[in-house]
Amino acid sequence: MKAITKKRTKAVLIDSVISGVASAGVEYFLKKKIKNEAFHAFVTPTLVMWSLEYAQLKTCGQTLGYKTMGLALENEDGSEITSGQIIKRMAYRDSLSTFKYMKDRKAFEGEDGSVLPHDEVAGTVVREV
Repeated sequence: MKAITKKRTKAVLIDSVISGVASAGVEYFLKKKIKNEAFHAFVTPTLVMWSLEYAQLKTCGQTLGYKTMGLALENEDGSEITSGQIIKRMAYRDSLSTFKYMKDRKAFEGEDGSVLPHDEVAGTVVREV
């Protein structure tokens, strides 16, 4: 595993913990209104994680995990990332990217670990700051 990939993994773990805590809080308030357990198991955590990630990336190009690990998400040409890129990146990462990893693990990291398949699809790159 390359150095940037290790940092990215740690950043995702940090973001997952933050998202888990926020999700538990949201679930506490929604349990009275929505009785469906499947909703709380699948929809709430995903919605909370995507919302937090989108808001953080849109405002400053970093999530708390990325900031802690000294990483930033940028457009391939160095410009600011768009809303469409963020959404495309999250959707691909949480769906098709897993299959690409299982199919060819060695080529998954690409370059130096700064471009994973979901970055490639969205036209983004992760850089150290």
